[in-house]
Amino acid sequence: MTDETFERAARMFGDMLYRVAYHALKNRADAEDVVQTVLLKLYQKTDGFESEEHLKHWLLRVTVNESRKLLRSFWRRRAVPLEERDEGCLESDSWKDEVFEAVMALDAKYRLSIYLYYYEGCSVKEAAAAMGVKPSTVQTWLQRARDRLRKTLSNEEEEEGNLYVRPKRIP
Repeated sequence: MTDETFERAARMFGDMLYRVAYHALKNRADAEDVVQTVLLKLYQKTDGFESEEHLKHWLLRVTVNESRKLLRSFWRRRAVPLEERDEGCLESDSWKDEVFEAVMALDAKYRLSIYLYYYEGCSVKEAAAAMGVKPSTVQTWLQRARDRLRKTLSNEEEEEGNLYVRPKRIP
């Protein structure tokens, strides 16, 4: 891989890799470490990619794998509390903050499938390939995640006495 190709790929996909790692790990420092590892693997990769889509899928897959490896690590630190999360991830909109907190409270598999599908715009098949599972598994995880988010967000509204019904599509 040439230096120019590497720089272009790092600029084009760096933010996406960070967001995927952050959603998987809930920790800025760990997400940065994963992105560095992924970019190092990309730089060391000798064979090329068929297309930009192939490169994107390879990067997503390696990012998910490295995040999982870190989660399994003996030295894994506890996740950063939501109050200390990176405020730059979303605009300062209270509804988006509520959804973000609800998504971040989900189990890792649900959180990552929601992120890849809704935030990165991956199809179910692409998300499945990135996560190393079958598409039907991702569909199940998405449905369960939607149900949990719907329940969590509607409970918050009921507690506040708010009668406004949020749209069914999340986020």
